[in-house]
Amino acid sequence: MNKRAFQLPLQTVSLVLGFMVWVILSSLMPFIKETIHLTTSQLTWVTAVPVLIGSVMRVPIGYWTNRYGARLLFSISFVLLLAPVYWVSQADSFRDLIIGGFFLGIGGAVFSVGVTSLPKYYPKERHGFVNGIYGIGNLGTAISTFGAPVLADQFGWSRTVMLYSILLIVMAVMNFTAGDRNEPKVRTALVEQIRGVSGNSKLWLLCLFYFITFGSFVAFTVYLPNFLVTNFELAKVDAGMRTAGFIALATAMRPIGGYLGDKFNPFKILMFVFAGLTVSGILLSFAPSMTWYTVGCLTVALCAGTGNGTIFKLVPLYFSQQAGIANGLISAMGGLGGFFPPLMLTFLFNVTGHYAIGFMALSEVALASFILIVWMFFQEKLGAVTAQAAAERGQTAEITATKAG
Repeated sequence: MNKRAFQLPLQTVSLVLGFMVWVILSSLMPFIKETIHLTTSQLTWVTAVPVLIGSVMRVPIGYWTNRYGARLLFSISFVLLLAPVYWVSQADSFRDLIIGGFFLGIGGAVFSVGVTSLPKYYPKERHGFVNGIYGIGNLGTAISTFGAPVLADQFGWSRTVMLYSILLIVMAVMNFTAGDRNEPKVRTALVEQIRGVSGNSKLWLLCLFYFITFGSFVAFTVYLPNFLVTNFELAKVDAGMRTAGFIALATAMRPIGGYLGDKFNPFKILMFVFAGLTVSGILLSFAPSMTWYTVGCLTVALCAGTGNGTIFKLVPLYFSQQAGIANGLISAMGGLGGFFPPLMLTFLFNVTGHYAIGFMALSEVALASFILIVWMFFQEKLGAVTAQAAAERGQTAEITATKAG
């Protein structure tokens, strides 16, 4: 395997580690809150801050990847993550967890690296599948959510956090030595790239769609471990295993969504995605039993994973010259989609005593997205018909001119 072909597995494994680190706090929260007293509001902020920073940082990291390459971005990111991992392992207060969580956000921000770098190595007709394979890196959240509680049961949560530093050092060295030094670079100024995409309405629609699909994935990932323990009184390891199952299904569907986006009309795939999210949000809003709650969550995982893969099929079609900044903005909005729902659910629960309104809001926003997808689908068809008619008129005029000549 040559170095260029090695970039897909290398960057995918790198994303796995980044996401493992990103969700350390939410994965271990049932253990952490036993030694550090946290109010419900503080607990929500501790799990939400890494999501926020990991989202916002995706924009500059996408730009820097285009400018300097994935090799340097992954290597530097993993070295920087060593500090917050150590800080969190020694934390004994809410403030320590917030500070550590702030910098752990780098783990989520590295998502922009691969979606910007990898399409440079493949033709457009394979971009959906390739980005879907890279998205398997989401499995890192499942590994932490399932594995970290098991290790914490044996060694304590502080030592468990420190174990991540070994993996960070290994992958920093791997990227620095095996990363592609000759990756094609794009040196267009950041302001010019932003100006080139900001006026395109398709960018903001894709941001909205990813806000819902990836946002629901992240929100359920960070909220489920503690929610299942508190609301259904499950054991901490059991809650971690169930959350890992949610993550595994969503992650498995991501390359399938990318493949379906390559094979069929991606707008049709997204219609099914948002229809499914609409139905599952309604189901969850009725506060069902554990069985029906499981059905609703797995439907969210199925649809969100498929949507995540399909949406990034569309990005290179519309933004071939500004892929770094477009990927950064869209993936940032996806991360922000995971930041707000836990805060909103906590606020609504404190006010109303249940989560029904929050889950219904997911349903309504998904329904609005479904309507927008239908509108985009018919706009694309109308544009294709118009272009074909114009081409036929041009051919007719050319034939007429030839005869007249």
